[in-house]
Amino acid sequence: MSKRTAWVFVAIFAIAVIAAAFIFLGLRPSVKSGSLDNINLPQGFRIDVFAGDLDGSAVSYPGPNPGPRMMLLKDNILFVSVPNRGKVVALPDRNRDKKADEAITFIDKLNNPHGIDFYNGWFYIAEENRVIRVKDDNNDLIADNGTLEILIDNLPTGGHFTRTVKLHNDSMYLSIGSSCNVCIEQDERRAAITKCTPDGKECSVFAKGMRNAVGFVFHPVTGKMYATDNGRDWLGDDLPPDEINLVEEGRNYGWPICYGKNIHDTDFDKNVYVRNPCMEPFETQSLIDLQAHSAPLGLAFYYGGSFPQEYRGDLFVAFHGSWNRKVPTGYKIVSINMSDFTVKDFATGWLQGTNVLGRPVDIIAADDGSLFVSDDNAGKIYRISYQS
Repeated sequence: MSKRTAWVFVAIFAIAVIAAAFIFLGLRPSVKSGSLDNINLPQGFRIDVFAGDLDGSAVSYPGPNPGPRMMLLKDNILFVSVPNRGKVVALPDRNRDKKADEAITFIDKLNNPHGIDFYNGWFYIAEENRVIRVKDDNNDLIADNGTLEILIDNLPTGGHFTRTVKLHNDSMYLSIGSSCNVCIEQDERRAAITKCTPDGKECSVFAKGMRNAVGFVFHPVTGKMYATDNGRDWLGDDLPPDEINLVEEGRNYGWPICYGKNIHDTDFDKNVYVRNPCMEPFETQSLIDLQAHSAPLGLAFYYGGSFPQEYRGDLFVAFHGSWNRKVPTGYKIVSINMSDFTVKDFATGWLQGTNVLGRPVDIIAADDGSLFVSDDNAGKIYRISYQS
């Protein structure tokens, strides 16, 4: 074999490997661009970078990318977790120019910190293996030495490593994803939301059967819990649907044997039943079905005063984007009319052909009526506002 022929074979093999990476591993090239001209929004809206250079990736791949993930807004200061760097950063905007002045490390040396919240003088942080809380009594945006308390230190690890924590009505809620694509879990806390007292005691499963409820929020008017859920893989391009669930105590949302509107997953569950097992008591169907593999993560209800009235009460959801769908989907933000559950594109354009410009993760509403959006692939925080 000549050297030229050998190089041809090497080139063909390399192309095959790259193609396989795209198809089976979900790898896509990321394009670092300072411009947001490709992002499409309804008329009157604009998107700007609130904070950049928060770690990103040259390649988009399945699951969390290296950049910022879940956010917390406290006293007009934005805090965001960066799991890949083991830290939480504070992003002050002291001169009110709608851009972060700097990124201050609030706390570091953590194990994949993800969810963050504030309650009764404490910052709560959910790491992969534990939940902690710290204080910042002097308001210097750095966690006070000697205040760290470990509330739960035995969380199951592996599989989906994201942990999301929220405090509501004097209770702590913790979402833990599954250890697998589809399986029967041995630890009841996996694929479930657990409820504890604020000090991490008296924990019990609040609701189960949610494969990976990365984002959940409490409705600002009704107080009811709503959560995103990412369905299993390898049932095709359009099954099972990703979901928005109205989460109620004691309910089972189906995974691993059911999905969507009480559909039995016979690909996994080969047992024979007299009746549909997904119609048993406490089995609860999805509230809203979303396009499969969209990977809905963060969500936020909008009751701000700056967007047009038609958006009041809508649920905004960040779609992180697919990795194993033949025709990619997601990579956008949608708004959902909660009166009729109509899902509409709100911000699109983070996927250009096979190139990824970014992957939305979390959404929160700011005090001025704008929306903050984190992007763990581009390593940025965006601010979406309306110009009347």
